[in-house]
Amino acid sequence: MFRKMRRFKQQLPDEECIEILKTTKRGVLSLIGDDGYPYGVPMDHWYCEKDGKLYFHGAKEGHKIDAIKGCDKASYCVYDEGYRKEGEWALNIRSVITFGRIRLVEDEDKAREICTELVWKFTDDKEYLEQELKNAFSRVQCLELIPEHMTGKLVNES
Repeated sequence: MFRKMRRFKQQLPDEECIEILKTTKRGVLSLIGDDGYPYGVPMDHWYCEKDGKLYFHGAKEGHKIDAIKGCDKASYCVYDEGYRKEGEWALNIRSVITFGRIRLVEDEDKAREICTELVWKFTDDKEYLEQELKNAFSRVQCLELIPEHMTGKLVNES
C-alpha cells in the first residue's frame, strides 16, 4: 500500500526515525483539506514511546478540524537541524515522514497528559504549565496520529 523509498541507500532505520520524532519539536501535519486540496499546517508534537503514537494540540475548530472530520488520513513530516562534516559546507539533514490515521482525542485525562508532555518539550516551568492548563485547557483539542507507515532519510544538501 505504501511506496518503498526510491533512494533506499539514504533510508534511516526505524529506531533512528523514532529518535528524531522524540527530539524534534515541530513538523508539518498534512491533511486533505477543502475541495481535495492538500492542507499542511506547522505543528508541535509529542511522540509517546508507550504507544508509538504522535500527539498534537490546537483549537477546537477550524480548517484542520474540518479536514480531519472529512478524512482521517494524514502525514506528518519532521526534520532535524542537520550537521556539517568537518571541512564541508553542505548540511546533512535527517527527515521522517509518518503516514497514518488521525483522530480527535475525547478523553480529558489523555488530553491533559498530551498538553503536559507538549509543554515539557519546551520548558520545565511548572508554574507556566499549571497556568496554561488552568487558562487554556478548556479551549484545546488534542489529536492522535496512529502511524501506519514511516520512513526516514539522510540527505546531503550538496
